[in-house]
Amino acid sequence: MTTVETYRTLDEASRAMGGDTAYLGGGTLVMRAVNEGTAPARLIRVTDPGLTQIRASGDRITIGAGVTMADVLANRDLDFLHPVARLIGGPQVRNMATVAGNLFAAHPYGDFAAALLALDAQVTGAGQSGTRPVAEVLRNRDRAGLISAVEVTRPRDRRAFGFLKVSRVKPKGVSVLSIAVHLPRDGGRIRNARVVFGAMGPTPLRSSGAERALEGHAIDARSIADAAAAATEGLDPPTDQIASGWYRREVAGVHLKRLLTEMEQR
Repeated sequence: MTTVETYRTLDEASRAMGGDTAYLGGGTLVMRAVNEGTAPARLIRVTDPGLTQIRASGDRITIGAGVTMADVLANRDLDFLHPVARLIGGPQVRNMATVAGNLFAAHPYGDFAAALLALDAQVTGAGQSGTRPVAEVLRNRDRAGLISAVEVTRPRDRRAFGFLKVSRVKPKGVSVLSIAVHLPRDGGRIRNARVVFGAMGPTPLRSSGAERALEGHAIDARSIADAAAAATEGLDPPTDQIASGWYRREVAGVHLKRLLTEMEQR
């Protein structure tokens, strides 16, 4: 039998966590296990209203861990993330699924986490005053601890950020793959390119080949073709009920080319 324990603060919840517990945020991940009878004996939840707040300070935006995809869509400061949140499940899922929860969504889920990785978001943990890169959390999710907030910087140029989700069922199907791209430009040249694939590994992963092909270049037909050709370099996409690893590898470059071409034409 699973019981639910409620705490006022994340620090109290963190101290209550143990081997037989799971954190209950929006519930879109945990409730499946509850319904299947495989959930841990204790579920831990927190009522701190600060976890559901969105605060902007200049271009820096702090998103509480409990902010839902519907909250993201309702906030003007996060308009650059609306195209991502809009493609997370259907309305019922978006009303419950949280930003922090998406960081822990197993393959092939976690499209929002792919966008946060492309934007080099920072994460604040329970009881911590500093932040750590979201990439660090994704690499070691089992030991990430409880998350209090995610910080993300608004792209200075709206044209610099792009997102594409490929699914067999529209509009809310599970990803065959997703792509999040952040290409800041200086003097027309790309600086600090970040290209991230979702559903191409156990967590969202950067494409080092595509980033190398784009870095220092303008977005044009040649750099786009080079990035598409190198898109899956170093990646080993899995096979599941949605698509085979072979298929994902074959189409990844094609879809990256489409996204980059659309960004070039903005």
